[in-house]
Amino acid sequence: MKIPKKYTGILFAFLMSLLMAFIMSGVLTALFAGIGAQFFSKWMSAFIHAWPVAFPAVLLVAPIVRKIVASLTE
Repeated sequence: MKIPKKYTGILFAFLMSLLMAFIMSGVLTALFAGIGAQFFSKWMSAFIHAWPVAFPAVLLVAPIVRKIVASLTE
């Protein structure tokens, strides 16, 4: 099953925010809490809190970034 093209922007924001929140919450959890017995549960807790912020942020910021990139490139 393929998703219609009209949802490209939303799908992009969904996947980009999902992956970025997952990676960044893991890195920051390791940095600030350390890698120990509770690392995975702390990481997943951080991710669950970060992703709902990341998704709308990508939806709002992506069009601005596209305009900036377009103005900086030929």
